[in-house]
Amino acid sequence: MMAEQRDIKFWQGLNQALHEEMARDDRVVLLGEDVARPGGPYGVTRGLLESFGHARVRDTPISEATIVGLGIGGAVAGLRPVVEIMFFDFTMLAMDQIVNQAAKYRYFTAGHSLPLVIRTMCGAGGPNGPQHSQSLEAWFAAVPGLKVVMPSNAADAKGLLKSAIRDDDPVLFIETLGLLTERHETPTADEYLLPIGETKVVRDGGDVTIVASGRIVGRALSAAKQLAGDGVSVAVLDPRTLQPLDMEPIVSSVAKTGRLVVAHEALRPFGLGAEIAAEVAERCFSELRAPIQRVTPEFVNVPTPVHLAEARVPGVGDIVAAVNRVLP
Repeated sequence: MMAEQRDIKFWQGLNQALHEEMARDDRVVLLGEDVARPGGPYGVTRGLLESFGHARVRDTPISEATIVGLGIGGAVAGLRPVVEIMFFDFTMLAMDQIVNQAAKYRYFTAGHSLPLVIRTMCGAGGPNGPQHSQSLEAWFAAVPGLKVVMPSNAADAKGLLKSAIRDDDPVLFIETLGLLTERHETPTADEYLLPIGETKVVRDGGDVTIVASGRIVGRALSAAKQLAGDGVSVAVLDPRTLQPLDMEPIVSSVAKTGRLVVAHEALRPFGLGAEIAAEVAERCFSELRAPIQRVTPEFVNVPTPVHLAEARVPGVGDIVAAVNRVLP
């Protein structure tokens, strides 16, 4: 029997997850700039203050290091904090707290847990410019002790955020600005959970494998459907969790197709695509029938004008062109 579902926006999936987990466990608290009375800069935390009060939903000063530090202290004291860093770019102001304190807590306390979720927003999606639009996930995926999650739709956002809140280790939960208003069928059940660390096969195929993340997953699916009209069978995989990265479904797919295209909104050098390409080359090089292709933005900062920022992001046509390059 299929679980009941509703068509909701990405931000509503996040909002549902927060409401459900705060109602389930009174140790879950929310901290960040404008998360209380304003309901978050994009509405993600709307209604939480009214439901759970000032003791559990707190606006903070504009100090990212303080916000994450409060979350770490709360977790050590027995709470399960969810802290919001409004834009991914601002995590740089809390690097010591995230990388040198939270991620290493188990290592210098003989294995004590630190249940902390750090929510943040990445990517283009408005006139926010180069200091509010960066995709820095590769930085944090290289840090031992830190889990990194990046959903591509409302259902995954809800299920993965709930799992992140219940996790006993620090989780960096990356939300994509360009996805906030996109709608997806999402289970309504309170106990809808998705496991952290499992790659999802979004579409199966036998000719080419595309691995995409964030809002590029939707564009990869559109490219796959377009290519199907030309008789090309394309598999689309979404890692969803960047650390730990589940390579088994990716390797299995590439072993079948012999061709790999990796697409993401982050820059090319030292990014997720490079890591996936290296893993595939090490683990199934003999099955590759063509050079691995990466589809990423040009190596430039995100422009402020919306049309230029969006033009920089890989589109369906870019992915189709990359697939055609690996075909015989």
